[in-house]
Amino acid sequence: MEEHLMKILIVGNASVGKSAFVHRYVKGKFNKTYKMTVGVEFSVKVLQLSEKEHVRLQLWDIAGLERFISMTRVYYKGALGCVVMFDVTNTSSFLNCRSWKQDLDNKALLPNGESIPCILLANKCDLPERAVSADSIDEFSKANGFVTWMETSVKENQNVAESMRRLVQEILSVQSCLDVLHTRRQVTVNHQLDSKLDNSRGKGCC
Repeated sequence: MEEHLMKILIVGNASVGKSAFVHRYVKGKFNKTYKMTVGVEFSVKVLQLSEKEHVRLQLWDIAGLERFISMTRVYYKGALGCVVMFDVTNTSSFLNCRSWKQDLDNKALLPNGESIPCILLANKCDLPERAVSADSIDEFSKANGFVTWMETSVKENQNVAESMRRLVQEILSVQSCLDVLHTRRQVTVNHQLDSKLDNSRGKGCC
């Protein structure tokens, strides 16, 4: 059995539904009331990809309060992907997604220096008092480098598992590309070393 280990961040403003999302995804349950996250909360979910392959997800639910933003560099270390979430009935939570994404792009980087894959989730889509249009979200998602975006309802269990599977697939795709690049570099380095050795042997014979 092949196991992948992935640290995934869940970020966004306070009260957009991050903790409820993680609880629904991990436990399969929805609670109407949640305590405000202080700092970070940590959960684990095993996702079966096939009979021979599964992923152990470490989900880091990051507090959305401003006083914790300065600590994000510590929390982001080693992350391979991220969920940026906002409340579709709250315009400011949507606008602040730009700050969250910029913070991620500055602090959460892959070994090749590129940004980690991020998916944008428009939560609470079951509520009637929508404040952000689908067109605005789509334009924002493309302009800010998100893998994709989805509407979610933790209460109705809409696109919770689907969004995480989509993010995991993107992470695996990126990791596969990085492995190929690493292999190519290693081959190139070994070839260069062999060439130098051959040259040095040739000089010794003269």
